Amino acid sequence: MTKVLTSTDIAKLKQIVNEGIQVTQEMTDLREGLKDTVSAVAEELDMKPATLNRAIKIASKGQLTQSKKDFEEVAEVLTAVGRTA
Repeated sequence: MTKVLTSTDIAKLKQIVNEGIQVTQEMTDLREGLKDTVSAVAEELDMKPATLNRAIKIASKGQLTQSKKDFEEVAEVLTAVGRTA
């Protein structure tokens, strides 16, 4: 069963698709800009970009406490199996 679209429906669909394309491009541009900035700052501070990216992700979600707890659990497992070196 196919839905019959009115001209108003088609106009709404065109608008949302065009806005979606624009937002997606803006997100891509922002990600690329952040990546470049993170790389430059990480190099300047002699640290891995992944470390800085992880810090940004944890901070943006407000999950430092949970991340510490998760790491402690992983550390316990590694200690238990003798893989701490």
